[in-house]
Amino acid sequence: MNMENSSSVKEFILLGFSGNQGQQKICFVTFLFFYMIILAGNLLIVITVISSQCLNSPMYFFLCYLSFVDICYSSVTAPKMIADFLVENKTISFVGCIAQLFGVHFFGCTEIFILTVMAYDRYVAICRPLHYTTLMTRSVCGRMVISSWVGGFVHSIAQTVLTAQLPFCGPNKIDHYFCDVHPLLQLACSDTYAVGIIVLANSGITLSCFFILVLSYVVILGSLKSQTSKGWRKAVSTCGSHITAVILFFGPCMFIYIRPSSNLSEDKSVAVFYTIITPMLNPLIYTLRNEEVKNAMRKLWSRK
Repeated sequence: MNMENSSSVKEFILLGFSGNQGQQKICFVTFLFFYMIILAGNLLIVITVISSQCLNSPMYFFLCYLSFVDICYSSVTAPKMIADFLVENKTISFVGCIAQLFGVHFFGCTEIFILTVMAYDRYVAICRPLHYTTLMTRSVCGRMVISSWVGGFVHSIAQTVLTAQLPFCGPNKIDHYFCDVHPLLQLACSDTYAVGIIVLANSGITLSCFFILVLSYVVILGSLKSQTSKGWRKAVSTCGSHITAVILFFGPCMFIYIRPSSNLSEDKSVAVFYTIITPMLNPLIYTLRNEEVKNAMRKLWSRK
């Protein structure tokens, strides 16, 4: 796809987070620390699930992929943002910008689908326990994960192609720390109303998945009425970590994508939540309340 010919702009300037040199250095140290935690925490979950014999249920199979997606997702934006805190000239090439846009939406949308699949897994485990092993076979789980990747790719390629074909001929300053749809639409030197509507409709995936998640947890909590208090506590504990992860990821995502963008400086502060904070907290959310994972980690490190 020859993207550069459609635009006279060859590079963009990412304004990132403004501030003096001292503030930029503090941000550099802070976000570098956050990124290291993201890599270490999520890699630890991936290694633990792959190498542990007892973590072979579908829940951990999906958790392993969620952690892998979190590593990829944060790696699309974080290294560039961290490096930009130390340089005066925060430029990114046109092709690099479009590639970053693709990566953000590909891994972000894949994460949305995997979270939705995890909710379905919890629904089957709690509401249809006798059919769980026949419904959630390894091949079914594999197909669900592949579908999540394919869904993320289709969503992302649509967003990317629509944005890349717009003409960029004048201003090239992006008021953000990574290339995203809304900031780029504001820089295009043609009417972007129609593209904006299509982008918004495409982003409706987020909203529909959120409704599916909410519905699944309403059904789960409704079915728990007949359970004993011990069964209720165990189910709520299992679902609680997932609900926390969903709120942390979907809340900021919907704030930015399911509305016309008006305040980009506000958007980039909110974007930190789903590109950095959520991938950093997910390993803690899923391990602190889960004895099986903690025991598997202890065994893994005692073997080492």
